[in-house]
Amino acid sequence: MSLIERTRTGFSKAYGHSPSGVAFAPGRVNLIGEHVDYNDGLVLPMPIAAGTAVAWSLTDDADVEALALDYGLARDRFDPKTAEKPALPGWQSYVRGMAQLSGHAGVKLAIAGSIPRGSGLSSSASLCVAVGQALAAARGPSACDPLQIARAAQHVEHRWAGVNCGIMDQMAIAAGQPGAALLLDCRSLETRRIDLPEDWDVMIVQSGVVRGLVEGHYNARRRDCEAAAAALGVASLRDADAAMVGAADLDPVVRRRAIHVVEEIARVRTAVDAIEARDLTGLGATLRASHASLRDLFAVSVPAVDTLVDQLNKAIGQDGGARMTGGGFGGAVVAILPSDAAVRVRAQLERDYRSPDGAAIQIMIERAGTLPAGTMR
Repeated sequence: MSLIERTRTGFSKAYGHSPSGVAFAPGRVNLIGEHVDYNDGLVLPMPIAAGTAVAWSLTDDADVEALALDYGLARDRFDPKTAEKPALPGWQSYVRGMAQLSGHAGVKLAIAGSIPRGSGLSSSASLCVAVGQALAAARGPSACDPLQIARAAQHVEHRWAGVNCGIMDQMAIAAGQPGAALLLDCRSLETRRIDLPEDWDVMIVQSGVVRGLVEGHYNARRRDCEAAAAALGVASLRDADAAMVGAADLDPVVRRRAIHVVEEIARVRTAVDAIEARDLTGLGATLRASHASLRDLFAVSVPAVDTLVDQLNKAIGQDGGARMTGGGFGGAVVAILPSDAAVRVRAQLERDYRSPDGAAIQIMIERAGTLPAGTMR
């Protein structure tokens, strides 16, 4: 049973009637450009097949009622006008925040997802965007504005979940196109579709380390970047360069954070050039450099992730490469490699890598032109 069908069926069983529609929002994997979105930088995310589905129908009262099919059929019922943030961040936080911002009441929702939680594949942004799409669809076809939904979803992460993220995840999910990467300028929000060659695969491998952005000092990294920008006298690190960072009197930790951001923005440009030139060797070297910077300068990797990246890079060889993806402190690793090498690399990983808890390794393959596992309907 597909995710869309499972969500539609769960809605019908819970509420006693069929939904009026089902919205779907994919997750995303960031190919390169980590921790630069909140520095107004360039990023290169890609929507993935896994995502979040939200079935919906209108009611005659003023409340929103939400059912989480993946959390033991847990329910939440609230008036969007007076809804308060739950004591602990959870799925209710995102639903309440999106409903309050939309100003839409009188809706029943049923929610299900296929993104592993804590995987670094933006399950929370996917949830926010899917809820936003469902509420927009309930208002009418003209109400679904991807940019508006992305901005609302980012606000909910800040206000309702306490994660001061940039807008990469939300824009990639709301405005990205299936089977292609999205070059996003996080300052202007200009986008450009970047098609991957059809004989390349994107492999996403779970490290087995569940991450937590708030607990993992994500917000602290943002404060370091803001301190660097202030010391350099620029609006954001997007306006800095390596010479400026090298000449400034910065705290050593803050300096390392700034160097990563400046160089990572440049790596995004290099990666796009490599993709468009079909230079898989050059792209692989850029991915490896990105991981080394995230590990050594930005300090957001963990030993299990480093081990997984090393094993992937060894298995892939020079034709491609791997790096951690997402905010860090666990989660997933992304690799780009020739399609005809994917079976061999997968088998080698399944043989050699062991997650910290000993669980079976989870591997997802995304291919150019592959449609996500659901659509808005």
